[in-house]
Parts: sequence; structure tokens; C-alpha cells
Amino acid sequence: MPTIEQARAWYPEKDPIHGFDHILRVYRMADRIGTAEGADMEIVHAAALLHDVEGSMPGGESRVSHHEFSALYAGRVLEAEGWSAERIAAVQHCIRAHRYRSGGERPATLEAKVIYDADKLDVLGAIGAARTIGYAVLAGEPIYAQPSEQFLRSGEKEPGEPHSAYHEHIFKLSKVKDSLHTATAHALAQERHQYLEEFFIQLGAETQGTR
Repeated sequence: MPTIEQARAWYPEKDPIHGFDHILRVYRMADRIGTAEGADMEIVHAAALLHDVEGSMPGGESRVSHHEFSALYAGRVLEAEGWSAERIAAVQHCIRAHRYRSGGERPATLEAKVIYDADKLDVLGAIGAARTIGYAVLAGEPIYAQPSEQFLRSGEKEPGEPHSAYHEHIFKLSKVKDSLHTATAHALAQERHQYLEEFFIQLGAETQGTR
């Protein structure tokens, strides 16, 4: 079984988006959700530690496929530890199915649903606000910009329009709670979602000088 100490060596400590701190939060949340939901915790723990292990750095060429690369990396790690092919495949499914924007494999097992939900809860609440702003800064985008009417209608930006942290909230974060799978995660998401909504309202008001 991969350990937390092993995982520490696999991730950058100073990446505010997918660094080791994120892995620890997802691991702890997956443990909480998986235990409550009756999941196979060995599968859950391994997937949590390995889900972003390869290609998840913001701006990297492999970012869009990091779930695929991470699943392959996980396979090598678990095979070296003597895991059966069936259980390796179960972990790899969790990893491939955890990405919100993947457009492909969706969580089909309880363990994959637990990993997806734990990972998505980490883009809500105070942590979600911090990570989204951190991602915008690393990408050279503003923290706040008023979205165009076109973006508000369709999610498509106008030419030259930035993708601010607020854009990301509208495009993704505001919809995350409705994509969750487990009852445990849904209950946890309500307060985090409300906090994030209020945060971006306050951020916009302060930016525009109305509060």
C-alpha cells in the first residue's frame, strides 16, 4: 500500500493547486466519505495518494490528460508492490474518472465516486477560493474581471477576454456541488458552496468599490 510519506516525494510542496497539501486534503476527505459510504478503503487510499501524480502542474502540456498519465503511473507503482491486476484496474479507474472536465470516463464504482467527490470538495469553500485564485495567478490571469454577456450566456469568452478566478467560479465551481455522487459529499458541499458564492459576490463588490 502506498504511504503518505511516499506520496510526499511524488508531489511539489509549493504548488498551490495540485501539490502535496491538496493530496493530503483529498486523502483525508476520501477517508471520511469512503468510511461513511462503506467503500473499499485500500482502493480509496491508494487512488487518493496517486490521483494527480503525473502531469497536473498548471500550464503543463500534459495537464489536460493528467488523469490518464497518473493512472499509468499508479499502475507501475502498484504492480511493483504486488497488487493484483483487478485491484490495480480499480485504482486506475478511480484516477481516470476523477477529472471534472475529462469528458470521458465517469465514476462507475463506489470507490471512484468517493475519489471524485473528495477531489471536487477541494474546489469549494475557503480552500476552493484560495486554489482558484492561486491558479489564476499562476496562469497570468486576473483574480477578478467582469465576465462578458456572451460568457455568462454560454461559457464562451469574447476575443481577448481574460479567464479570471471569477470566470472559473462561474464556469466550474458554481456547478460542482450538483455533480457529486455520494450523500456524504452532498451534505458537506452545501456550506462550502454557499461560502464560495458569497466570497465571489464580496470580491466583485470590493473590486468595483461598492462595498
